[in-house]
Amino acid sequence: MIRPDDGLSYPFADPPGRGEATEVAPGILWLRLPLPMALDHVNTFALDEGDGWTLIDTGIDTPDCRAAWDMLLSGPLAGRQVRRVLVTHHHPDHVGLAGMFVAGGAELLMPRTGWLTTRMLCLDAQDRPSHAALTLMRLAGTTTDEVARRAEERPFNMADLVAPLPPTYTRIADGDVLRLGGRDWRVRMGEGHAPEHATLWSDGLVLAGDQVLPGISPNLGVWPSEPAADPVGAFLTSCAALAVNADPADLILPGHKRPFRGMPARLAALIAHHHAALDRLQAALDTPRTALACMAPLFGRVIGGTEAGLALAETLAHLNHLQAKGRAFRHVGADGAWVWQARP
Repeated sequence: MIRPDDGLSYPFADPPGRGEATEVAPGILWLRLPLPMALDHVNTFALDEGDGWTLIDTGIDTPDCRAAWDMLLSGPLAGRQVRRVLVTHHHPDHVGLAGMFVAGGAELLMPRTGWLTTRMLCLDAQDRPSHAALTLMRLAGTTTDEVARRAEERPFNMADLVAPLPPTYTRIADGDVLRLGGRDWRVRMGEGHAPEHATLWSDGLVLAGDQVLPGISPNLGVWPSEPAADPVGAFLTSCAALAVNADPADLILPGHKRPFRGMPARLAALIAHHHAALDRLQAALDTPRTALACMAPLFGRVIGGTEAGLALAETLAHLNHLQAKGRAFRHVGADGAWVWQARP
C-alpha cells in the first residue's frame, strides 16, 4: 500500500498563525481558521482583486471563528472589502460564514447542489433525531438502549454552525472558467466527500477544498437521507478523473493541512488506501457482522466519542460499495439490524 505522503513535498513548513496570512502564490493568501474538533482548523484562501478580495471557503459560524475573521480583515486583508465568496462544498466548516460576507455585500458563488443542500438543511433544524436517523442507527447495529438515549438528545443541526444563506446566488458548474484574482480557473467537480464538490484549476495551482487532502482521506459517509448511497465508488471515480489533469508540479491548496505538490501521487495513494480498506473489510466479513461491528476491522482500532458518528457513516459507505460490487451482501437479522457477509 502506498504511504500517505509518498511523492509529496510541502513548500511551507508552518501554517499561518491566528490572524496571520502566508502568501502561497502572487496575490493568493493562505489563512487558517479555528474549528472546535479533532481536526482543529480549516484553510481559506484570499485572492487579491485589487479593490478587494475573493475568498475560497469561510469557516464555521462560531464566535471564535468570527473573531478570527475580525483579526484577518483588519490585519493581512488590509481592511479591503470581500467582493466574492466561493464555497467549494456544503459542509459547515466551508460554508458556515458565507452568509455573513454576503450580508456585507459579497457575491456568493457555489455549486447548485451545495447551495440547495445548505439551504434545505438550515431550514430543517430539529430538536430530536428524525425517524430516518433513528432507523439507520438501528439498522447499523446500535443497541436499543443507545438508540433510546440518542432519541432524547438534540442532534447536530446545520443551522447551529451556518449563517443563513441568501435566496440568490451565482451557480458554478463543471467546466466553467472563472476569472478570480487575476487568473482564469477551470472548475472540475468531484464527488464522494460531498455532492458536486468544486475544485478550481489554474496554471500550476489547484484550489482543492476537501476533495484532495494530504495525509488524510476526506470522510466518505452514508447518511439517513440516502442510506443506499455509494460515496466510496463516487470518490474513486473522481480521483481517477482528476488524475487525468494532475501535474506533479502543481501547488495544491487544500481545505485542511498544508499546501503540497505531488497530486498524481496523492490521488494514487487515496485510491490505494480505499481499496486496501475494502479488502480488509471484506476479509473481516468472513464472519457475519453488523456495520457497528465492522468499524474496528475497517479502521484498525476502536473508535468512540465524537468521532464515532463519522466513523460509522464511513463504515456504511464501504459496506455499500462492497455490496454494489457484488463482494458482500446483507440481510436483516433477528434483532432488526443489517448483518453483512462477504460473498464467496
